[in-house]
Amino acid sequence: MLDISIQEEHPHHIIKIQGEIDASNSVQLDEKIRELAEQGSRSILVDGAQLEYISSAGLGVFMSYLEEFQEKEIQLKIYGLTPKVFEVFRILGLDQLISILPTKEAALQDS
Repeated sequence: MLDISIQEEHPHHIIKIQGEIDASNSVQLDEKIRELAEQGSRSILVDGAQLEYISSAGLGVFMSYLEEFQEKEIQLKIYGLTPKVFEVFRILGLDQLISILPTKEAALQDS
């Protein structure tokens, strides 16, 4: 089960993820990120505090935006990951490519 909601805290858009991201539902995450980018968002924060699991398909969604967002100067940051989920990002080296912060406050300050 996956629930994704978006909040706006100008100038940031916050994507709150609850549940698990796998191959069957990673397209939902992809659509939300794409919508925000197309609407001109310059700062997308992902609240991962309630993300219980992420598969390689879910990680692939984040990876697919790295180059494009760098070119368009769109900031993508993830915060609040549980140690178990953070470890998945770390093992694949994504913590070196994506800004992953411990708290929302840290993500807001890291602009």
